[in-house]
Amino acid sequence: MSTILGIAAVPVAFGIALAVLFVRRFILTRSGTVAMAIRIYRRVPGRGWAPGFAKYEQGRLQWYRMFSYAPRPRVVLDRSDLKVEERREPVDAERQIFPPSVVILCCQAPAGEVEIAMTRSALTGFLSWLEAAPPGAASRFYRGD
Repeated sequence: MSTILGIAAVPVAFGIALAVLFVRRFILTRSGTVAMAIRIYRRVPGRGWAPGFAKYEQGRLQWYRMFSYAPRPRVVLDRSDLKVEERREPVDAERQIFPPSVVILCCQAPAGEVEIAMTRSALTGFLSWLEAAPPGAASRFYRGD
């Protein structure tokens, strides 16, 4: 009997874990989010991207990993400290990960370089948010290369 309960517990635990992921995502995305990926590590060229979604709140971009149980954002970028250095298309291994509609931004933040991948429509919203700061706060940081 205990063997049957042990075997039955595995799919139940898996179902609960999956349900928690969906509930977390529902709670975090109900106020509007944008899908984007951030490069978490750079050990292997073209790799290290993590899918997620971002919320724009009070001058900050809060990025959450898509497949995580963490209730807090993994990356927080302050609009006033963020500078877009370069805009580029996916190259090499990144072409296998992202569809052709994705653009990669190389940004500078106080913590160092941050690479963000998003669709062109999300890019328009991101640049509008970046430039919509109070006069002189962030608009000088965007270079239109």
